[in-house]
Amino acid sequence: MIPDIGQESAGRGAVQVPAADHTLRILRFLARRAGPVAASALARELEIPRSTVYHLLATLEAHGFVVHLPQERRWGLGTSAFELAGGYARQEPLARLGRPLLASLADRLGESAHLAVMTGRDVLYIVEERALRRPALITDVGVRLPAHLTATGRAMLAALPREQVRALYPDAASFAQRTGGGPTRPRELNELLRVVRQDGVAREDGEVTAGLRSVGIAVRDHVDWPVAAVAVTWSAAAPVDEAAITGAVAETALQLERRLGYGRAG
Repeated sequence: MIPDIGQESAGRGAVQVPAADHTLRILRFLARRAGPVAASALARELEIPRSTVYHLLATLEAHGFVVHLPQERRWGLGTSAFELAGGYARQEPLARLGRPLLASLADRLGESAHLAVMTGRDVLYIVEERALRRPALITDVGVRLPAHLTATGRAMLAALPREQVRALYPDAASFAQRTGGGPTRPRELNELLRVVRQDGVAREDGEVTAGLRSVGIAVRDHVDWPVAAVAVTWSAAAPVDEAAITGAVAETALQLERRLGYGRAG
């Protein structure tokens, strides 16, 4: 006898799996916080036994979904969590909603535009709109580049809690290079991101491809977490109005936030 799939699915939905439930609640809780939190806070806020929280965190750490910051005695999301978020973004909403906005941006400026998401210490490009009579860029759809070298990556890293950045880039070995430019150690990256936060825009000048410059701005969700970044790239030899480009990129990022349902006040 073939079972009724509807009844079987309904039955499955009613089954309680405490470990899975606790694990998902921990990840959701961490995702909604502005920065890493203590295990004791997780246990208290989620009403999960402290011993259970520690066991689950150890398993999540082994798989890269959380990172432990020993000095602060706190836990934050790991690179595997970023990969899940990037996977969701690639499957539809960001690319589908962002493509017409980036096409309009490229047409308006006459320069190529792209949209990227974070995946670990890389950015993954999910939309590229090449402007008329502009050369192909390395930032094609599906390409990964080191986040700390790109305008999109810097925009997103600057929007992350500082503890999260420290977990992603703990030492000099974390820094890949392309053209010899860009930060090579945590202190240099921290200073670069301080400037991005101060200016409200990320810049890149020849650190990905010699002779090309970019500006990027993060697309943030309702809790200010960076879900993507919009950027425009142009030839360093071309006379351009960088302020106008930056304003157009900022406007496009805000439009995408609103289309995603993340419109923020102000």
